[in-house]
Amino acid sequence: MQKEQLIQLALESGAAKAAVIEQAQIVLSPVFREICAQNSCGSWGKCWMCPPDVGDIDELMARVHRYPFGLLYQTIAQLEDSYDVEGMAEGGHAHVQVSQKLQRAVLPVLGREILHLTCGGCGLCAVCAKRTGEPCRHPEQALPSMESYGIDVYNTAKGTALRYINGQNTVTFFGIVLFGEHGNVSA
Repeated sequence: MQKEQLIQLALESGAAKAAVIEQAQIVLSPVFREICAQNSCGSWGKCWMCPPDVGDIDELMARVHRYPFGLLYQTIAQLEDSYDVEGMAEGGHAHVQVSQKLQRAVLPVLGREILHLTCGGCGLCAVCAKRTGEPCRHPEQALPSMESYGIDVYNTAKGTALRYINGQNTVTFFGIVLFGEHGNVSA
């Protein structure tokens, strides 16, 4: 599989931009778990794909290190203004849809030996089953966040064509599909 083919799959799935990066470009820090623990998004302990339920940060960062490549992608949502919380939520929901479409597109190509991470909480269900004391309703589709695995999205995107900030009245969401042996990449 060539890098350009993977990027094309991301773009066809609805991503605004995408890049294949090497493991060395992925910046990890346990500090992002501490940020999650501050619970500014309200999902700490209330989403199966968020901390603390997603797992131990050191184990998760070690898991990220096992993959030699990542397909980094982003979606960009337009906002009415910087206070457009509803637009931000709609952009987040649209990103979930792109992530799910991309998941379906890469599985036949890269196989199941991937780790697909997206932004924020999973967002697949309107109300996570964790909140009602049930097991995850869609364990094969649920995607944990990049930050919950300790990925520093800002610094990981540096050096790629993907910008962290994409202009006034926009919100940008990121995801990454980590892959390795079964997804050999050529130039």
